[in-house]
Amino acid sequence: MQPAHVHARVVRWIGQGVGALTLSLHLVPGVAQTGFEESNAISRCKSDQMIKFRGGTARLENDLFANTDQNYTNGVVFTAVSQDMVGKIDPTCLPAPVRLHAELIRFLNPGFWADAENPAHAQNVVVKFGQSMFTPNDPARTDLVQGDRPYAGLLFVGMSWNRRKHDPQSNSEILDTREVTLGVIGPLALAEQTQNLVHDVIGADRFQGWGNQLQNAPALQLAMDRKFRSYGGAGAIQPGFSADSIRTVGLQLGNIETSASMGIEGRIGWNLPNDFGTYPIRPGAENRPPSAASIHGNAGNGALAAARPRAGVHLFGTLETKFVAHDFSLDGSLFQSSHLVTRRPWVAQAAIGFSAQSPVAGHGVKLAVMRVYRTREFEEQGPSHAYGSIALSVEF
Repeated sequence: MQPAHVHARVVRWIGQGVGALTLSLHLVPGVAQTGFEESNAISRCKSDQMIKFRGGTARLENDLFANTDQNYTNGVVFTAVSQDMVGKIDPTCLPAPVRLHAELIRFLNPGFWADAENPAHAQNVVVKFGQSMFTPNDPARTDLVQGDRPYAGLLFVGMSWNRRKHDPQSNSEILDTREVTLGVIGPLALAEQTQNLVHDVIGADRFQGWGNQLQNAPALQLAMDRKFRSYGGAGAIQPGFSADSIRTVGLQLGNIETSASMGIEGRIGWNLPNDFGTYPIRPGAENRPPSAASIHGNAGNGALAAARPRAGVHLFGTLETKFVAHDFSLDGSLFQSSHLVTRRPWVAQAAIGFSAQSPVAGHGVKLAVMRVYRTREFEEQGPSHAYGSIALSVEF
């Protein structure tokens, strides 16, 4: 099949997918009734039942921070985090895309909102937009480098629901995340243009082999993530000097990545944030969960002495192991024959960094910086890989 015909077919697939999604957004009020009242419900929605965004995060990852320029070479994500919603959600108060996402979760994971009436549980919505790029080791070669990672780019949008749960009888709490990511792999992801622009600005040589990158294809990933930690109280921070740990398990399904993972993060410092830790870009990473203060907002008599954000700083370290069944950047395209390498099924990752937060002009600001180390991901790879990550979060 000629490349032009392949490109036309992929574009047609993408067009059909967008058309189907658009059609579903129009049909979902009629198809996904499931007992919900649609007609004039929005007029009776309370302000805390409707989606309003309370903050955002910008995250940059690049291996230049580790003095390399290969493999996973750059990632950038922008996220917006909604306000916290406590108790049962009225789906008629949600925008159509958020409602559709909630219905998909309800269909695939009926137990996610099984205890929705519990006032000790809260949820929020995270919307993200980002790009990732991958390159081989040699920037000068224009031919297909058979023994190295393919050139690949990914442009994506995603939406996730976070549910924070704490039972009064338990000394632990849980953050559950359900995420859907849609995107495009290939030249339409604009990875070549982005890298060229950055390299021109910093005066680095351009990579010459982007003509061999993976071709255009739609991308889809569903992800489930659960984090566990000891109950940290009702406030936005854990006052004073303390240490804690967060355990995590995750499952990703789709043609971006299909994998299962587990990991742990340890933290130590002053005024630790009452959240679920700091991670590199991954499903559930932008886990700015519902605030403990929002869940326990009705407490009185000084019970929320730590409810307000306070300045603090801490060190953290993470360890994670992952079983990978598919990775588009290593296994190539599922839609046509493409360049690939011999993927290693088990990958381990470690990170070390620091995080600081403080109120600034009446808004909460948090900065997290880390160095990430990852074991070899494919048999032909040389040394293990490292990169840096920096994230800035702001409460509006």
